[in-house]
Amino acid sequence: MVNFILVPGARLGAWAWDAVVPHLREAGHGAYPLTLSGLAEKRGVPAGQQTHVQDIVDEVERLDLREVVLVGHSYAGIPVGQAAERLGDRLAHTVFLDSSIPVDGESFAGPWPDIEASLARNDGFWPPAAASHYAGHDLTEQQIARIVADSTPHPGRTLTEPAVLSGPLSDLKATYVLCAPAGEEPDDDVAQLVADGHWRLVRMDTGHWPMFSRPRELAQVLLDAPKA
Repeated sequence: MVNFILVPGARLGAWAWDAVVPHLREAGHGAYPLTLSGLAEKRGVPAGQQTHVQDIVDEVERLDLREVVLVGHSYAGIPVGQAAERLGDRLAHTVFLDSSIPVDGESFAGPWPDIEASLARNDGFWPPAAASHYAGHDLTEQQIARIVADSTPHPGRTLTEPAVLSGPLSDLKATYVLCAPAGEEPDDDVAQLVADGHWRLVRMDTGHWPMFSRPRELAQVLLDAPKA
């Protein structure tokens, strides 16, 4: 038995994993979706990047979990990668789900100056995306409507504050799940970790939000990850 801590990407809450959790639990494992500070039911809680890292560590310790598989989707790969190296022998595996990965001293927003411009226009928050943002990602109209309706503004400091790592990501036992059509490749930093034999790469032929578009298939990918 392993215990999955499921961390959603920007603007989302624990609700994003509703269709995945039952499949993990039916397989006999623990599944714990986590809302990060400042989002969904925790909206209004002040949060910076290290707040989100601590959210993850605190949840594992609060539940006193062992054999932990951390799963970070999209933005959440940044805090998940940092939390992973702080969990010691509680950690079994890390899954980066079509996500950014942390680089010591760099922020999520660093490669995208338009994010900081958006924060400046929106009182320090990254506003929810319009329905058009989700087009072409293998989602139904109903799924898109739910994502748009339930998303909340994302606290900007979590996006602009730098990651803090004490060691290389190659030290982690990790799987990177690339959600893209056949033929597309991961970013160079991920590709290097895979090529060097440190991480395993799994491909899903779906869009960026597989917890909605392919929940059963995603659950199986997560179940297989610690066995690799």
